[in-house]
Amino acid sequence: MTTFTRLTICGIAVALAAACSPGDGSGGGYVAAAQSPQPVALTVEELAAKVDCRPKIQIDATELRQGHCKTGDGEFFLTTFTTQEGKDAWMDTAPEYNPHLVGHLWTALSTRKVLDRIRKRLGGDLHLKDHRTQTPTPSP
Repeated sequence: MTTFTRLTICGIAVALAAACSPGDGSGGGYVAAAQSPQPVALTVEELAAKVDCRPKIQIDATELRQGHCKTGDGEFFLTTFTTQEGKDAWMDTAPEYNPHLVGHLWTALSTRKVLDRIRKRLGGDLHLKDHRTQTPTPSP
């Protein structure tokens, strides 16, 4: 048996031993698959705080809230939703002439220039025309 083969077998054995241990130092059992945490749904106020804005709430309904912001970055609307279905329905009727910045249960609506500025702090995906499809980012 070659050294490479012995190292490969040893590596596989170590990986299997680690996968079958409980991770608590007791030396036996199986490790449950890690559960990925669900993203936290932010409020209009929490999103606005990330871009140094005190929003003027314009819609305060059970299924969605919308606030208007005016900052050094420009003017924009932040909208939050209680469900993904509500967000999808809203985006199906969203104005096609303005781009949207889209995150987990929220959107921001403004010009491309403003959205590029606030995206650095809010995150999200830029949607230009089809609001349910992410706009591809140009390759460097």
